[in-house]
Amino acid sequence: MEFESFLVSLGTSAVIFVVLMLLFTWLSRRPGNVSVYYPNRILKGMDPWEGSSLTRNPFAWIREAFTSTEQDVVKLSGVDTAVYFVFLSTVLGIFALSALLLLPTLLPLSATDNSLKTSRNVTDTTSNGTFSQLDNLSMANITRRSSRLWAFLGAVYWVSVVTYFMLWKAYKHVAALRAEALMSSEEVLPEQYAILVRDIPSPPNGETQKEFVDSYFREIYPETFYRSLVVTENSKINKIWENLEGYKKKLARAEAVFAATSNRPMNKTGLLGLVGERVDSIDYYTKLINESVAKLEAEQRTVLAEKQQTAAVVFFTDRVTAALAAQSLHCQMVDKWTVTEAPEPRQLIWENLKIKFFSRIVRQYLIYFLVAITILFYMIPIAFVSAITTLGNLQKALPFIKPIVEIAFIRTILQSYLPQIALIVFLAMLPKFLMFLSKSEGIPSQSHAIRAASGKYFYFSVLNVFIGVTLAGSLFDNLKALETKPNSIVTVLATSLPKNATFFLTYVALKFFVGYGLELSRIIPLIIFHLKKKYLCKTEAEVKEAWYPGDLSYATRVPSDMLILTITFCYSVIAPLILVFGVIYFGLGWLILRNQALKVYVPSYESYGRMWPHIHTRILAALFLFQLVMFGYLGAKLFVWATLLVPLIFISLIFGYVCRQKFYKGFEHTALEVACRGLKQRPDLEEVFRAYIPHSLSTHKGDDHQFKGAMSRYQDYAAISAA
Repeated sequence: MEFESFLVSLGTSAVIFVVLMLLFTWLSRRPGNVSVYYPNRILKGMDPWEGSSLTRNPFAWIREAFTSTEQDVVKLSGVDTAVYFVFLSTVLGIFALSALLLLPTLLPLSATDNSLKTSRNVTDTTSNGTFSQLDNLSMANITRRSSRLWAFLGAVYWVSVVTYFMLWKAYKHVAALRAEALMSSEEVLPEQYAILVRDIPSPPNGETQKEFVDSYFREIYPETFYRSLVVTENSKINKIWENLEGYKKKLARAEAVFAATSNRPMNKTGLLGLVGERVDSIDYYTKLINESVAKLEAEQRTVLAEKQQTAAVVFFTDRVTAALAAQSLHCQMVDKWTVTEAPEPRQLIWENLKIKFFSRIVRQYLIYFLVAITILFYMIPIAFVSAITTLGNLQKALPFIKPIVEIAFIRTILQSYLPQIALIVFLAMLPKFLMFLSKSEGIPSQSHAIRAASGKYFYFSVLNVFIGVTLAGSLFDNLKALETKPNSIVTVLATSLPKNATFFLTYVALKFFVGYGLELSRIIPLIIFHLKKKYLCKTEAEVKEAWYPGDLSYATRVPSDMLILTITFCYSVIAPLILVFGVIYFGLGWLILRNQALKVYVPSYESYGRMWPHIHTRILAALFLFQLVMFGYLGAKLFVWATLLVPLIFISLIFGYVCRQKFYKGFEHTALEVACRGLKQRPDLEEVFRAYIPHSLSTHKGDDHQFKGAMSRYQDYAAISAA
């Protein structure tokens, strides 16, 4: 990439960000857009502009984000969101502290050496093009065997020590934040009174699954067992319930049209309402609703009596017993009576609960194999795109575009954005597939599936995007080198890495300027909302569905941040200028997403920070890769003291082990000192129990006797309380 192209890319991205920020300031103050820019507050019954300023100052939102506290975030968006901001601030601190030493130390050392002038080695450069200005400010300009390399080796130690310090501090903070939320005496959390039991054996003759579960846990916990909810096969009844809800929406829509026009709406009964008999919509959907209610009630009786599965949610009268039960071994055989903490009711993936113990293990290894195959074969199109989207290769592949490319302005734009945009498009195609694979493992909760998908996406990003793009630039040379010396992968990666510095600098700039600009302005959601409202929405429920924002999408957001983290780590010593870009990315991310968390996004679940151990592990994985790369690159510079980095690599492994041993158990389970904190009010265990009943079984139910098969209560709560 030429220097002018890099400046155009950076300048254009900055201008786009400023324009989008000004658009946000103007659009967010228009009453008609309130539901797009303040949905979180609206859903909590707050004034959209509560605590904010309606001045024309375009930077007022920045002050509001800065003055908000961590407790504000917890109150409006939950603990998981607060933990995500701990991650952003931790990485921001790592890069800021690293930059304080590395920029004033390494840049002068690089700029005053003359390796590139005396021997222009095209294999030792930070750009595949003619961006010599960056070469002169990078490690590429340091002469081989130079004593200046001691400073770069010391810089690796400095970045590593800063990372250890910040991660240890963050782990302690997140652990305290999680404990504080779980010890809260203000709110009853249903999941704190329940455990999830899987792999239930077949009941003895004459007993139902429900009776077997109740007798088993009543014997172990005679004083504190409350009742159980046996999981049932709900695929058919869920379909009926979904159809019923769809008919209700269509009836409400038809009634709204009738109220607005005084004309009875009509529709056809065939495929998509395009063919078939033409009928009165209100009468037609009323009839379908009545028929569906009858089907639902009949299916409820069948499901509860005949379709009980080998899993259940078991409830206790106090939090300590539930915490103890979740951490205890209930059967000598590990594949029987498997007990874990119950997820939130809204998190449960019901269809996965019946999957057996060994089947889950087989599925897990099979999914790992499929992910490995996906990574391997996805690298082929990634490498291909990375190769052909360079302007020279693109002209060779498509000769007819040569006259267009020769126009200076178009050439500059293509050089600036084409490879980065192609990479972003390829990454956008992957998340749903990885989420599908994660759920196929038999994972019981939504948050666990998101953590699993996030991990797959991270390793995919590092192996395919970071390493794949790095090696693709000189693919054939690398293949030849690896064929000659198969064990030289670290050296090959290290020597290939500098050649893509400008690509990744531009990629990071595009992500934080354009990406965060679109995030703040919400232009796309705003346009979609107004189009739906004008042409599609007829009822208030449809309008709400059109503006409902969803959550922060951790499954893709965290791995995307981790990719930037990995890129910044690995280039922090080779091309220290990238630290500036890393600080801007995570600084802007903290600021803009804090605004979004307080005003826009609505959490879809709460896991009380269980994402943090996985985030911590991946930060360490990125640091480990950085240390390996620097060991290889210093070796390529023929610096014999590069071996001093070997102890640092082992220190990273030991640090990760110590952190896991000290902190992880507190995230895997609820500590008893946390669970024993009393509530201000006595919990309504009936409400706790009913929170876990699936919608299809709790809607349009008849008398309680219908639920005797799967959900009958064997002990009365009043009697338990009096005992």
